[in-house]
Amino acid sequence: MTSHDTTGTPGRLATFFATDDDWEREGSISAGDWLVGVSVLVASLLTLELIRGVGTLDSSDAPMWVEWTAVLIGAALLVFRRRFPLTVALLAGLHMFVTGVWLPMVMGLLPMQIIYFLAFFAGAAWARRRRDMVVVMGLITLFMFAWLSWQFAVGSGIDEIRESTADSEGSSLVGPVTAFVLLTTVINLLYFAGAIVGGQVAWRGARQKAELAQQAATIAAQSGQLQRRAVIDERLRIARELHDVVAHHVAVVGVQAAAGRKLLERGRPGDVEGATEALGNVEASAREAVTQMRSLLGTLRDPVGDEETDGSAHTASAEVRRPEPRLEDLPALLDEVRENGLRVDYEAVGPVDELPTPLAHSVYRIVQEALANIRRHSTADRAQVVLRVDRSAASPYAEVEITDNGRPRHGTSGSGLGLLGVRERAAIRKAEVDIGPRAVQGYRVRVRFPLESFVLPAGATR
Repeated sequence: MTSHDTTGTPGRLATFFATDDDWEREGSISAGDWLVGVSVLVASLLTLELIRGVGTLDSSDAPMWVEWTAVLIGAALLVFRRRFPLTVALLAGLHMFVTGVWLPMVMGLLPMQIIYFLAFFAGAAWARRRRDMVVVMGLITLFMFAWLSWQFAVGSGIDEIRESTADSEGSSLVGPVTAFVLLTTVINLLYFAGAIVGGQVAWRGARQKAELAQQAATIAAQSGQLQRRAVIDERLRIARELHDVVAHHVAVVGVQAAAGRKLLERGRPGDVEGATEALGNVEASAREAVTQMRSLLGTLRDPVGDEETDGSAHTASAEVRRPEPRLEDLPALLDEVRENGLRVDYEAVGPVDELPTPLAHSVYRIVQEALANIRRHSTADRAQVVLRVDRSAASPYAEVEITDNGRPRHGTSGSGLGLLGVRERAAIRKAEVDIGPRAVQGYRVRVRFPLESFVLPAGATR
């Protein structure tokens, strides 16, 4: 809806009547419109004949069929008032004028006044273009008041008023003629203003209802899009988790299997025990990988489906599922990497224990993926993991950095999904990412997470 300059009366009127609004209220002819037309027709004819019965129409020279035709035409206009609102309003104004000149008693019937009022009301409430409505309804109102003024100034209206009030003394302030003129003017003003303003209020109500319906449809569409996006995000999360779990344990299996093979090839005394230990580590790592994958994939099951399973199946599923790794699990991960021949130093700076669980999980997975890449694709024998949390900085942050002292190992290029998963985790948290070779030697993976969007745990302070 276009805004208007509301500093003056014209601007406020334009705002109220929404003259620049392009919304069109659709109207059609329904069974209810026919019912209204028939009801008003019956009421008008009945009133007309009752008045005729008491002799009020004795002074009228018009044939009865003409009076009935005038009533029929007026009632018929109401049937089409919503489909052709401005046309019906114009015809109602013309009908009111013609009937008022030749059949004033018919025009003055209460049902006929209701017909005209509903026609003018519909013109304001159902007009397609608001500017056209203001012009048409304004012209009708001006014409009616011009006709009323003509009757008072030139016609026989004043003489009739004097005759009817000849025996009345009137008020000390206002004479009977003046009072009658003012009263008639006020009644007509309220009549036409009520129809137009009431119709405009009805139009604004319909406009607001249409806006709410449109907003509801938009919200429903956006809700569907958000649901689809949530499904996609969840699939990406599961894909990252699967990759991280599998990549880590496959790297451990590869290292242990290679160590066992070399020990068996040498055939020295005591190598069999070493090979047996290496194969045991392979078995343990494989079991752990399967357990974690079953735990992760278990989250895809429908909770309703879980309730429908028997108690033993539900218990087994609960045993398989475990919480996602957190920062407390990081030392165990580093110990596992150290056992496989890579020396890893770990340093925590700042209140790392205050990290929210989702962020701690991302940190764990990033460290896990970076160390797995070092074992698979680097000649490094040493790595360093540094976790920094600074809540006193201008922009509080949590940063994890993994560096090594090796060079890329030829013939070990991977799929690139690991680093892609790191970048995706960072993008979700709106983090800064720095991945690439170091200026001196080795490789670096650094991710800085902003802490502004995270809620601090109870008791934590910035």
